[in-house]
Amino acid sequence: MYDERMLIRFEVSNFRSIAASVELSMVAVARDRPAARDQPSLGESLLPVAAIYGPNASGKSNVIAAIAWLQYAVQYSLQTWEDVIPVEPFAFGVWPGEASEFAIEYMIDGVRFEYVLVVDRKSVQYEGLFHYPEKKRRRVFEREGGELKLQRGLGGLSGTRELLTERTLALSVARRFDERVVSELARKILDITTLRPGLPGVRASRGYPRGYQRTYPSRAQRYPHSATEYWFQQGVQPSLFSEEELAGSDRQRALALLRLADLGIDDVLIESDADGYEQVRLIHYTTEGRLPFDFAVESEGTRTWFNLIGPVLTSLRDGSTLLFDELDASLHPTLSAQLVELFHDVTTNPRGAQLVFTSHDTSLLNHLNRDEVWLTEKNPDGSTRLGALADFAGERVRKSQNLENAYLHGRFGALPQTDQSELLRALGLIG
Repeated sequence: MYDERMLIRFEVSNFRSIAASVELSMVAVARDRPAARDQPSLGESLLPVAAIYGPNASGKSNVIAAIAWLQYAVQYSLQTWEDVIPVEPFAFGVWPGEASEFAIEYMIDGVRFEYVLVVDRKSVQYEGLFHYPEKKRRRVFEREGGELKLQRGLGGLSGTRELLTERTLALSVARRFDERVVSELARKILDITTLRPGLPGVRASRGYPRGYQRTYPSRAQRYPHSATEYWFQQGVQPSLFSEEELAGSDRQRALALLRLADLGIDDVLIESDADGYEQVRLIHYTTEGRLPFDFAVESEGTRTWFNLIGPVLTSLRDGSTLLFDELDASLHPTLSAQLVELFHDVTTNPRGAQLVFTSHDTSLLNHLNRDEVWLTEKNPDGSTRLGALADFAGERVRKSQNLENAYLHGRFGALPQTDQSELLRALGLIG
């Protein structure tokens, strides 16, 4: 029995390079496979993996950033949005003066939840939270401007009105009153973890790959135990799986994932220096025996894989959503494929954790089903178009088709248009 706490879809308009509405759906097209998690009350199956491909500057990262922004909004609007709402509308045409819209849906304990937000930089224009008990849409709360309507029987949320301002999300306030119909959805949004490439040499947040930083504050900032170091600490920690599913400590699971990469690393040593800071050393097999190496001297790929262990295991344990921008950065294609398989496999992902990532690594297409692939293209006005693989192909893509080969041959579009004539002209090689 899967834990039905999975992302159904996300929709956004007027955010960064996204102008007209785009939607990312986790609903499976091909349901006859173990990776597609059946949701009887929804009448659909949901996917544990979605991959976004497309040329540079086509907006792949902004789809990830939009989800991260919504999470940031739910967490921080009550604390920090005093003077302005830091939303980033599409910069051209009429869009800068228009509101930005976000919508997200989750399955939670067999019930579909829908949250909608419409904001500009001055105020929250509309906000609504709905659920579908017995498949019928019911309002939890709905807010237009300063007027807030609550579902009958939720008197515990009445204090929300007193804390509401024109730039505060009702969900940010209502989640503090511990009303389950609100707090469960809010928790799923806040449990999203987002990783994206940072500038070279920038120190990453604790528990994240060096060279990576969060797009917006995420759950790992609030819960340091999701850091990789946490999983290697001695002592009793919450289990990733039940005892019936898999025996062993969290440390053993972290070591198993580290060894999976076949990096020649046998163990991890974590020591505190004189100032109380934790120092990580990875123990290698060598001709001279087992030798510890300082973490700083390890390769970029080794450091990246090590630091991914915490966020990945936390996501698998909690059944949460992990967003990863440029999954292939500093990671060997074999390791990227292993990571995808961890989310595909019911054994390692019994609670329906979901991985949504962007990538240029076309070899990963051979490890993805057709309904797990999304493509971005840039419209003539510079805005982002996001579509399912079948939409770009103009036909139903057969399961047996080699997706990597078809993609590289331009069958689905979403490839960079390389024209060397301007460069050759500048170099004086052509007239």
